Amino acid sequence: MFLAIALTIACVAVIIYLGNTKTILKLLYPLKYQEQVYNYSKEFGIDPHLVFAIVKAESNFDKYAVSPKEAKGLMQITDKTAIWAAQEMGIRDFSPANLFDPDINIRIGCWYLNRLRKEFNGNMVLAITAYNGGSGRVQEWLKNKELSATGEFLEKIPFAETDKYVERVLMEYKIIKYIYSD
Repeated sequence: MFLAIALTIACVAVIIYLGNTKTILKLLYPLKYQEQVYNYSKEFGIDPHLVFAIVKAESNFDKYAVSPKEAKGLMQITDKTAIWAAQEMGIRDFSPANLFDPDINIRIGCWYLNRLRKEFNGNMVLAITAYNGGSGRVQEWLKNKELSATGEFLEKIPFAETDKYVERVLMEYKIIKYIYSD
């Protein structure tokens, strides 16, 4: 009984000390690699909360993550995409092993997300969809009247994995934006 009371008092003291809910949530939901995310999201005009949401959904902040499809690092970039992006960006001496470097991975990921955003006329939901499902597929889906009545938005994403991915990124985005917006 005494232990339970002491624990309750300690919890209340911590809450009072920390001051507000967002401070507590930040302790429970920390964001890693903030310097890289803020630098490169600014450079490429991407909302940093969205970049954090993608990192959270893709790798849960594990810089050594490798997917079953061999996508690597924080933002889970495939070798093929990374090699193409590195050439387009003028990154010299690039190797796919560099994708485990948070600085390079986030830089390429932000560049690629910006490229997708431009391809899809600023529509970030389509850019997120293409980030997971592929740009060519999204272009095809937009031409399919069963998936897109207007050719500008997707009413349905035919790949369950991509559909769940988009939902997860948007959920993570809302959570991160709530916690980390002033």
